[in-house]
This record gives sequence, C-alpha cells and structure tokens, in this order.
Amino acid sequence: MSDIPIPGAPSSQSPPVEEPTEPVPTPGPKPDQSGPQMRTPTGVRAHEDQEVNAQQGEWLTTSGGVRLRETDKSLKAGERGPTLLQDHHLREKITHFDHERIPERVVHARGAGAHGTFTAYGAAESVTSAGFLAEGRETPVFVRFSTVLGSRGSADTVRDTRGFATKFYTEEGNFDLVGNNMPVFFIQDGIKFPDVIHAGKPHPDREIPQAQSAHDTFWDFVSLHTEAQHHALWNMSDRGLPRSYRMMEGFGVHTFRLVNAAGETSLAKFHWKPKLGVHGLLWEESQMLGGFDPDFHRRDLADAIETGAYPEWELGIQVFPDTPEQTYAGIDLLDPTKLVPEEIAPVQKVGRLVLDRNPSNYFAETEQIAFHVGNLVPGIDVTDDALMQARLFSYVDTQLTRLGGPNFNQIPVNRPHAPVNDMLRDGFHQDAVHRGVAPYHPNSLDAGCPFMAGDPQGAFVDNPVKVPETVKQRAQPASFDDHFSQARLFWLSMTPVEKQHIIAAYGFELAKVYEPAIRERQLQSLANIDADLCEGVAIALGLPAPSPTVELADPEPSPALSMLDGSYPPDGRVVGIVVGPDSASGQIDGVREALSDSGITPLLIAPTGAPVGGELAVQRTFATARSVEYDALVLADGAGAVASDPQLLLLVQEVFRHGKALLAWGDGAEAVMTAGISVPAPGVKTDGSAGEVAAELPDLLTAHRSWERLAPF
Repeated sequence: MSDIPIPGAPSSQSPPVEEPTEPVPTPGPKPDQSGPQMRTPTGVRAHEDQEVNAQQGEWLTTSGGVRLRETDKSLKAGERGPTLLQDHHLREKITHFDHERIPERVVHARGAGAHGTFTAYGAAESVTSAGFLAEGRETPVFVRFSTVLGSRGSADTVRDTRGFATKFYTEEGNFDLVGNNMPVFFIQDGIKFPDVIHAGKPHPDREIPQAQSAHDTFWDFVSLHTEAQHHALWNMSDRGLPRSYRMMEGFGVHTFRLVNAAGETSLAKFHWKPKLGVHGLLWEESQMLGGFDPDFHRRDLADAIETGAYPEWELGIQVFPDTPEQTYAGIDLLDPTKLVPEEIAPVQKVGRLVLDRNPSNYFAETEQIAFHVGNLVPGIDVTDDALMQARLFSYVDTQLTRLGGPNFNQIPVNRPHAPVNDMLRDGFHQDAVHRGVAPYHPNSLDAGCPFMAGDPQGAFVDNPVKVPETVKQRAQPASFDDHFSQARLFWLSMTPVEKQHIIAAYGFELAKVYEPAIRERQLQSLANIDADLCEGVAIALGLPAPSPTVELADPEPSPALSMLDGSYPPDGRVVGIVVGPDSASGQIDGVREALSDSGITPLLIAPTGAPVGGELAVQRTFATARSVEYDALVLADGAGAVASDPQLLLLVQEVFRHGKALLAWGDGAEAVMTAGISVPAPGVKTDGSAGEVAAELPDLLTAHRSWERLAPF
C-alpha cells in the first residue's frame, strides 16, 4: 500500500486522545513550513537555526521569562472574591491580548503568502545592471497574494482584483515588485486612489456588501469615470475569479525604467507567467466556495507546497525604447490603464520563481510583511507614471500606522539580506542597538562613517532623466483620454465561452445596482466598447441597448489575453475518487499511486469515514465533499452500491455542470447514469478500466476543463 501524503495536517505531530500531562518542548514546524531567514535588525546573517527565534523550553512563562504555576485562574480575594489589581500575570496576558491585532490593510487585507527562491536566467543583463537578474543568481523571496476590497474576514473566492506582491531579498537590498493579477488599473493618477477604493468598499451607512463590486457606489464611479472601464472589463472576466493563486498571472502594472551597466536606459513592464497556466473558477463555483470553503485559495496554496507541487512562475519583461515620448506603437507607456499586447512586444523570460516553504506564523510573516514600490535596486528605476508616483509616497505612510512606527523594516520578515547603516535612530520598535555618537553627515567623531557609495560600490542612482521645460499644472496628456479602445481590444480577444461569462458577470453586478440611472449609464460605456457586449447585458437587465457615442476602434485581437490558450501540467490538481463500502482497495491504491506520480493529489471520498477495505484512509465523506474542491472526479468500481445517494448525485451533477473531467470504471458508471448524464460527452469516460482511467485523467486536466460542455447555447 502506497503512503501518499495528504495535505492539511494542523501540526507536525499527531495528538493523543488523552490530554498530555508530561511537559515536552513545543513541537517544531511541519516540513513544508519555514520562518524568515534569520537576520539581525541591520541585515547580518544571524543564525542558521530558526528555532532561536521561536518559543523556548517546555514551561509556560511571563514575557520576562518567569515560570508560571497557573494561567486559568486569576488572583482573587478569596475564591469567590473580587480579582486583585496585583495579578501581574492577568494584566500582562489581557493587555497583550487587547493589542494582538494591528490595523488591517485598507486594501489587500485578505492575503496568503509563501517563501521561495528566484533564479535568474541572465537574459536581462543587456538591459539592467540589477544584480539579482545576473545569470544563475539565486535570491530568497516572499510572495503575498491577496484580494483588494474585502476585509481580513472575507472570502477568498469573491470577484475581485488580486494582489501579487514579491519581496526579493537581494544582495543589493530589498526589491519589491508590488503588482496585481491584471496588467491595467482603474485610474491613471494616484490622487484618485481614495476615490476608487471608497467607491468599491462597502457602503458607509450599512457596511455592506462585503468584498464585492456588485453595488451602486462602485458602478456609479466606474460609469462616470470611464478610464476605469478597461480594468472593470478584466474584473468581469474569469480573471476576476482565479481558480488558484498558482494559476494566476502577475503584472507590475506600471512601466519601469531599466538601466544597464553602461548607463543605457530602456522602459519595461514586468510579467509573471504561471507554469500551470491561467485558469478561473466558474461563477457558481465561486458562490459555492464562499460558503463551503471561504479559505479556498490560501488552503490551495499551502496544500500545494506541503505536497511538493511547488507553485512556479517565470518572470518576463516587455522592453521598449526609452524615447522622449515614452510611447510604443501608439500606446502611452505612462498610462496604467493601458497594456501593450504581447504580439507586438513579446515577453522575454528572465528568471524562475518557485515557492517551496509555507510560513510558520501567519501574523509574523504574511500579516507583517511590508511592501513598498520605492524599494528599488540599482538598475531598476521608476518613471513619471502619476499612479506610481503617488504609490512612492503612500506605501511608507501606511506602514507607519499599520506597523506602529518607522522601524517596520526591522520586523524579521522585512529585514534585508544586505548590510544596513541608515543613520535612522530610535522610534517605536527600534530593535537595533546602535553604536557610535554621530548619526549625521558629515561627521568626524565616528571617523566619517558611514560614507557615501559610488558606482564601484553599487550605489543606487536616480537616473538623470531630463524634465521638460514646462509650467506646473494639474493636467494629463491627451492620449490618456482614450478610455475604450483597449477595453474593446480585450473583448475582441476573448473566446465565445469567455464572452458569455463576461456578459453574465455584468448582468449580475448591474442587477445588484439599485439606481436605474447608474445601470443605464454603464450600458452606455459598454456600447462604446462593443455592441454585442452591450446588447447581451441589456437583455439581462431588461433595458434597451444604447448606440455608441464614440467611434469604435478596430484593434487586432491579442490571443495572449485569453485564458483558454494552450495546455498545462496537472501538478497539484486535486482529484476526488468516490468509493463504495465494497470497493477493492488494491485497484484504488493503484489509481491513487499513478495519479500521485503525475503530480496530482488524490482524495478518497466515501459514504463514511471507515477505511476502504480496512486499509485505505478516507479523506472526505459524502457529507463533507463538494465539487468545488476537485478538478476532476473518478467513480471507482464499487461506487455503484451508493449510486442513488443524493449527496453523491449532487457531486456528480455539479462536476459535470462545471465542465470538469468525470471518469468511472466498473459499476461506478451507474452513478453517472443515475445523475442523468448522457454519454458519450466531452471529458466523460465510463467504459474504461482502472488503469485506463489513471492514464487518461492527467491529459484531460491539461486544458483545465472540457470547455465544449460550457460553450454558449
């Protein structure tokens, strides 16, 4: 019998049935977990053993290390008397508890993170001197994924933009690539960021709806502020409902300026390309998961790492000439609501990111990590993108409130892996014990230290870009006024099934809008994008479709914008195997082992939790299994005995309705027939052996779903 690891164990040790009575050291982390690399507050490698920063010893103590004999009863004046003020342990315990929570992020509050390594290919050395992009260079990273609108307590699978923020702990200092899973943004100037977030957040009178854009204030803003239409269209596509963080693209959004060793400059956009391809949930799956498993995305990420199906992306760059106009093929590179199609500016792969360690403590790592667009390294500089310029100020400012003061970079997960000598002193949470008497420049009392670095020492250089001779004004280029041509490009690049999903998404969102004027106004914007899109949404709303008020552009579609392009490895996909009380454990174990060898995680689903054949452990029962957890479903011989179980029939019908692979062998086919599914059908196979099922399933997963079953009516 194979020993296939099943993810999700809560601890590194299995607990006994009885309460432990003998003191032992606190168990260590699970094999897939790791904390931040141990560095001092000034960036020096401190210790290989991460346990030095964890709890020590087997005895409960105060924060000062004094051992305690009681923590369940407060100190009282008699057993029924009032609690005494002198109970220092009670006061310390309660006071610390009262302050355990830091303010959540205004945006991106709901997040999940992981540690990993970035390895550079060397392909970027001609355009940037950034050391971490030199050939073969390995750089530790921490990546945080997140939703934008919801609070920390919201669901993972809501329709929303996702954050994709990467902290590179480079030898030259920290570099933060703080991006999203969409290459364009709602606004062109950072001064409007409070407006778009206030519009997207819950209504201030009722604090509802949570983590949704399907309400009046959001669509009021978007329909009036039409530069947001392009991003809104991306959000209404399946990109707004990722199947997994592992199947999500990432984008730097902005145009950066790269500088090579010779001082030559280029403009560039950053892209993360997932190994598993780009894939989304269906709307019904998203709604089901909101109730069945609101932690679906963070669980999927942690489980994949725990089982060794390490999430992987390639970092790519689109490179453009650094011209005075800062445009390419007529596209303004300083406009964050625009993208450059990959067909006219190919993405050049420059490195590989692998996430292979889960955090050992969510608060210390995922919650306290602090990103900043201004964490730059030599060879990478900013541009005059007005959204980027505002972010350069905002990120430092928000950390001061969230993390309690100016020393947030001394929190272990934020500490650089390069020496720090910043002359910054004191303040809340100052962990460094500074020496010297002259934290100012110039000085002689500390022998002039620290000195300024030059080019030979790899100093960061603010690229000497010429500022045009002009007047100060609150204005923007005329090219920023085109709000619809790229939205139309995106729409025309979609496949029929993707267009169907977009129309359904707008139909749902706008049907949630109370004010008729807002619905009509948004329909006008859709008419300015495409007539078919507008008509489909208008029919759903029971409104007439307006005519466009602008001339529709005629862009060349970009196939790279579609999510249904290509096939991808099945690594880390989860497959449910339904068994009956009398299923043969030998056959089932063979299928499980074959799937596991293909990188797939198989989970056994049975009527009860009793081991199959007395040997194989069951991971899910009919009561705890829902289709949204699985990428495919297999019905084993023996499942026919429970073919009429209502919970099983619901599971089979949902898997079929959602376009997922559905395979059976032996009498397992009875459940397919009882569910009313006609065969043959795309992605459905009921006449093979156990070995044929195991062999064919990985290939069916490479396209994510059987899209033919989801084709528009």
